[in-house]
Amino acid sequence: VSTQCFFRVNLKVMSEISAGPGTVNFTINRELLAKTVLQQVWKDGSAYGAKSELFSAVPRQKAVIEFSSPNIAKKFHIGHLRSTIVGNFIANLKVALGHEVVRINYLGDWGMQFGLLGVGFQTFGNKEKLKSSPLQHLFEVYVQINKAAEDENTKKLAKDFFRKLEERDEQTLSIWKQFRDLSIEEYIQIYKRLGVHFDEYSGESFYQEKAQEVLKMLEDKGLLQKTIKGTGIVDLSEKKDLSTVSTVMRSDGTSLYITRDLAAAIDRMNKHSCDSMIYVTDKSQSNHFQHLFQILKLMGYDWAERCQHVSFGLVQGMKTRRGEVIFLEDVLNEVRSRMLQNMTSTKTTKEINDPVETAEKVGLAALIIQDFRGLLSSDYQFSWDRALQSRGDTGVFLQYTHARLHSLEQIHGNAELADVNVACLQEPDAISVLQHLLRYDEVLYRSSQDLQPKHIVSYLLTLSHLVAVAHRTLPVKGSAPEVSQARLCLFHAARSVLANGMKLLGITPVNQM
Repeated sequence: VSTQCFFRVNLKVMSEISAGPGTVNFTINRELLAKTVLQQVWKDGSAYGAKSELFSAVPRQKAVIEFSSPNIAKKFHIGHLRSTIVGNFIANLKVALGHEVVRINYLGDWGMQFGLLGVGFQTFGNKEKLKSSPLQHLFEVYVQINKAAEDENTKKLAKDFFRKLEERDEQTLSIWKQFRDLSIEEYIQIYKRLGVHFDEYSGESFYQEKAQEVLKMLEDKGLLQKTIKGTGIVDLSEKKDLSTVSTVMRSDGTSLYITRDLAAAIDRMNKHSCDSMIYVTDKSQSNHFQHLFQILKLMGYDWAERCQHVSFGLVQGMKTRRGEVIFLEDVLNEVRSRMLQNMTSTKTTKEINDPVETAEKVGLAALIIQDFRGLLSSDYQFSWDRALQSRGDTGVFLQYTHARLHSLEQIHGNAELADVNVACLQEPDAISVLQHLLRYDEVLYRSSQDLQPKHIVSYLLTLSHLVAVAHRTLPVKGSAPEVSQARLCLFHAARSVLANGMKLLGITPVNQM
């Protein structure tokens, strides 16, 4: 444990400090360590760690976080899972540390593909199927119309449909709005399963007109240049030699994805006056966000410095029993099914109130921990067997540890800290748990600095391993009343911190397994 921890808590935690050749030796006052840590965990509860003086100099700020952002009229693609869980973690962490957060889901809800989909629905659509299973039906329609998309007449019809959409034709807009509303309804059900919510559902469609205002601003500031073909570009090169440019306008004067992103950023800053704006997308979009922030800066928006792209790598090899997976719903169903199968092989499962719900929560923990163990920017190979191990460094192990500690409290009752004699917690395994609990604020601080969940994951896995050892060597049952109460108090503190950390990661701790 770092000396910084101990000095921060109380110098008296050291009963002796002596210098040797090239070393400084610290002797811990074990009784004071136990008393200090347990009192702090008990007093702060879910805010333990976040109230540390480490954060006293950190100003409370407002952050807008854009994450998830699926394309409407398409089933929730597995590619959006990482953005969803990473964005949710960042938002959870910031809220826990006292910051204000606005969670935005910026939907892909505009563009030529809606011309194609509109024509497809007029040709192959079924209103009954649309009501009963909207995204599945729209996906089927999209596949069918794409096969016909080579036909010149289909292309013309799609262009006409999208042109009418851009011109705000009432009937066309009504079809598009139905696709959008039904998509959001279905997405909300998926987000519910993931334990994720949003403060705003935004989308490219919101910024269609405002993007034209951005083009006018770029022109007024002398930043918009036209190519021979008539497309609009912004020169981003240092020497202004057009070696790096960003295309912001088509030759017909219509906006592009980046133009709508510029309009969205300006609108959000005007609306929310936030201290930071965070975009959570895969690393293939790094260039796009670099250009976005550069253009905002050229436009004179100094707050562009406070915009940040949190990027992540790809997940490889995610397959269900039926083969290569495309949709998130299939993965969630598969992990629940596999977890339920694993659980039914243990005798305790019969006593669980709702095994399916428990399997869902444990399965989601397995997905999240496998995803969060490494650097977000790294690609990783997904493995069902590795994710669902109950004894490895997995989400299942975290859930198992939490359920086991909860069961201990159910059997023996809750110890009251006021009645506990901390002098009973002198064993090395008890001290190891206490020292680790003391470090929690440092881990929160590290994650708050680089927005990487791996620090918290590593901390919680180590805590669970230390607790597993302590559970074996420090029995509650059969010990003297004073000793068992002190140990119960220790295990309660460990469960409390474990639950706090899991919730930050987007995991709902289970009480039975």
